[in-house]
Amino acid sequence: MISRVLYEKCNQVAYITLNRPEKLNAMDEQMHKELAVIWDDFEQDANIRVGVLRGAGSQAFSVGKDLNELAQQQKDGTASESSFGSSGAAGWPRLTERFDRVKPLIAQVHGYALGGGFELALACDIILAADNAQFALPEARLGLIAGAGGLFRLTRQIPSRTALGYLLTGRSMTAQRAFELGLINEVVAIDKMDDCVNSWVHDILRCAPLSVQAIMEVVAKSMTLPLDQAFAANYSWETVRKQSMDAKEGPRAFSEKRDPVWKGQ
Repeated sequence: MISRVLYEKCNQVAYITLNRPEKLNAMDEQMHKELAVIWDDFEQDANIRVGVLRGAGSQAFSVGKDLNELAQQQKDGTASESSFGSSGAAGWPRLTERFDRVKPLIAQVHGYALGGGFELALACDIILAADNAQFALPEARLGLIAGAGGLFRLTRQIPSRTALGYLLTGRSMTAQRAFELGLINEVVAIDKMDDCVNSWVHDILRCAPLSVQAIMEVVAKSMTLPLDQAFAANYSWETVRKQSMDAKEGPRAFSEKRDPVWKGQ
């Protein structure tokens, strides 16, 4: 069987490629099973500092759930009855429910990012899009809801009234519109995508790894806290960072007018 997901590591970067281009990278249960193994390895490999999630082929990042498989499961009576999340389903916990992740993920989006594909991108930390990208959560048109986080994340990442407009109609948005709404970080011509991604990866790798991890943790945990509680909360990765050698290496390198050498400790 051809792998549903390609997984490569190079120079502290993990490249995760959804690999069903003939199905516009629709996600079936086998793909979710493969992704679960990859996400575990991504989190546990100390040599990996950042990940890039992308789709194979020229047409799509991912069009989301494999609806042919879902229709068959409904016919067989094996479809999940859960409205939200993937508990009990193949590949749990999926990326959309890995809330404690502290390594940044970049979504490299081209073509269609629909339904669960859009939800995957929303679960990433940086979204870079080709100018041909189209984003949508069309679940309501299919008698479904965006239960893999789309309902929750879209209304947190753009104004709620704007998000509801897209959720209630299934309308799509262009990459440029998504950029205007602050939903994605950068839009570039499709032939410039690799250069764009490499630039962002390079800039993340320049930073201290423990600082990046602490930032990821603090932002995620404090987002729903009142400001005074956010300042007073305890953050485990920040405790590690402030006691680390790297916390001294940065100021020392600045004083000595040289590039810092990060140890991740």
